[in-house]
Amino acid sequence: MNNYEAVIILSMKVADEEKVAFAEKMKEFINKNGELANIDEWGKRTLAYDIKKEKEGFYIVLTFTAKPESMSEMDRILRLDERVLKYIVVKK
Repeated sequence: MNNYEAVIILSMKVADEEKVAFAEKMKEFINKNGELANIDEWGKRTLAYDIKKEKEGFYIVLTFTAKPESMSEMDRILRLDERVLKYIVVKK
């Protein structure tokens, strides 16, 4: 098991209920493949540059431990989710 940190930027067009649903979906995935240490919602922030023609995004930071082989599945989930503007997962 490795330690990871993920920063995910969600579109501001997403409703609050969908943001909660997305966070729950990520919690379930991480708990199935490892252990969630912390989830921190930074909230609405202005982006340094436009991403998909949006100037603001909702930031979520996840700190967790997981199996390295599960990271490709997490990457696939984040890449295909339309609510996600940008993300990065870093091994600590």
